[in-house]
This record gives sequence, C-alpha cells and structure tokens, in this order.
Amino acid sequence: MIRRSRQKEQLREWLLQQQRERTAERHQQKLDERHYGQGREDMDNKALQLQSIEMERRKAALVATTEYNRAMQGQHDDVGTANHLRGDLTGGGAEPPEGRVPVPVWGSSGDKRAPPQSLLETIQFQKYQIEEKRTAVEREKREEEQHDRVRLDSGRAALLLERRQTKLNKQLRRQLDSTNVRLAETRRQQSVIHSYTRSIDDSFFSQFNTCSR
Repeated sequence: MIRRSRQKEQLREWLLQQQRERTAERHQQKLDERHYGQGREDMDNKALQLQSIEMERRKAALVATTEYNRAMQGQHDDVGTANHLRGDLTGGGAEPPEGRVPVPVWGSSGDKRAPPQSLLETIQFQKYQIEEKRTAVEREKREEEQHDRVRLDSGRAALLLERRQTKLNKQLRRQLDSTNVRLAETRRQQSVIHSYTRSIDDSFFSQFNTCSR
C-alpha cells in the first residue's frame, strides 16, 4: 500500500510537471511569435521607407533634368529672337517697313559721306549690337548660376537621400540580426527543455520498472 501510494504520488507530480512545462512552452512560443511579428512589421516599415526614399531620389533627378532642359530651351528661344531682330535691323533681304530708314550700302555712291539719316541708323544699330552682347553675357551668367543652383540642390538632395537610405539599411540589418538571434535562442531553450524532459521521463519510468522487478 505504501509503495502504491508513493507511486501514485510520483505519477501525479510527474503529470503536474508535464503540465507546467507545456504551459511554459506555450507561453514562450506566444512570446516568440509576438516578437517575430513585431520584427517583421518593423522590417516591412523599413522597406517601405527605403522605397519612398528611392522614389524621392528619382523625382528630384527628374525635376533637375526638367529645369535644365527648360533653361536650355529658353536660351535657344532667346537666340532665335535676337537673330530675327538682327535680320530686321540689317534688312535681311526683305522690304523695310513703312517709316523705317534702310541701312545704307556703302560705296554705292560717289559721295563717301553718309547722309544724316543713314548715320543715325548706323549708330542705332551699333548701340543695339552693344546692348545685345551685354544682354547675352548677362543671360549666360544667369543661366550658369541657375545651372549651378540646380546641380547643387540636386547633389545635396541626393546626398541626404543616400545617407537616409544607408541609415535605414543599417537599422534593417540590425533588426534582422536581432530576430535571428532571438530565434536561435528560442530553439536552444526548447532543445534543452526537451532533453531535460526526456531524462526525467526515462528516470521516472525506470523506477516503475525497478519496482516491478
């Protein structure tokens, strides 16, 4: 009777221990799943941020290219307008508008002195050439300054985006390494618990085998 009562008590304790271990194992599994889910969510957020940075970088490059092309087109339009005006002033082979005095052709007359009206037209044309060159120099300077600003802004934006992308990549790498470490530790703990449980089971049932013999 005493031996049977002791065996029952040992069996009850063993069952309770098994129940506690299973409860602890389920609790640990839930914690691991929660940590893993949080880690996956963090990594997904980091991936979305990297995608957003790449889109911003492409958008900045597109804006810079558009501004540069627009500036070049404006420069070509200004050159075409200046050439057209120059053609109007020099005659260009077309009939002069009413009220406009044509530029004289030198050497067509025996008189080497230009008439007053022709001299005035020549002076006005020379003044126009000087003003046109000054305007062209100022326009070229403004375009160079604008291109420098565009290149500087684009370079600064690209550098900032590259730094943000590098930082997020490092954070994502650390998050992934931390998740792998937690998973490895969980597997190790489960392996230890399983080995310990097997040793308890073998020693426990060996008592019954010894008693039966």
